[in-house]
Amino acid sequence: MRQSLKQLVTRITMASGVLLLGATALAEGVDEELQSVRQTVTEKFDAIEPGDIGRSEIDGWYKIQKGSTVAYVSADGRYLLQGDVIDLERDVNLTEASRSDARRELLASAGEDQSIVFSPASPEHSVAIFTDVDCTYCRRLHEQIDEYLELGIEVRYFLYPRMGPSSRTWITSEEVWCSRDRKYALTMAKLDRKFDSENCDASTISRHYVMGQEVGLSGTPAIVLEDGELIGGYLAPKQLKARLDSKSNGE
Repeated sequence: MRQSLKQLVTRITMASGVLLLGATALAEGVDEELQSVRQTVTEKFDAIEPGDIGRSEIDGWYKIQKGSTVAYVSADGRYLLQGDVIDLERDVNLTEASRSDARRELLASAGEDQSIVFSPASPEHSVAIFTDVDCTYCRRLHEQIDEYLELGIEVRYFLYPRMGPSSRTWITSEEVWCSRDRKYALTMAKLDRKFDSENCDASTISRHYVMGQEVGLSGTPAIVLEDGELIGGYLAPKQLKARLDSKSNGE
């Protein structure tokens, strides 16, 4: 249990540096039980704020959520639960639905100028992809960028240098961001070729990196679909198109 609690604190602490989804002030009229749970949990975990704790779909349990990190706490504030809660009657993963909502809202808050966008003339779908300029499958995906575009899929790239700050990949990502033609620079970086760059405010890379942690990625590439679903790994153009069409058709 201690290990589980430490993992939760680590994830929530990483998420606390960006948009705190759902972190609103305590509303008047909140019942005493919820206020008691909020007090108990916030006293134990510094990274959790009262507004991160609210009612859940399960009687007797409240939900703790920061970004896509979700946990549950019992009404008496004694028990903490990590894991997916599934409504068997409706066959719905309630926890994943909360994560998807958070991812969708987070990415919607990032304007087009905060990502590197490859868009077809008439987009049918749009996905966000967290990419590393060096990873093998990130490069494989980008080699097929024209195929994604031909299928009507817009790609919004967020740079996620998986080796972290001060790594060569991080520096290259900053150079890509500071290029006048970011799309060209990204393509060249993935081919290990030179490209022109300038001095600029590259703090966007830090924001992309934290956003990647917020959406819950475990590696690159990480694809976030229009409904907030996270796909960890590479999907070929036709596979991704089929997945997106299936969702659009409600399948």
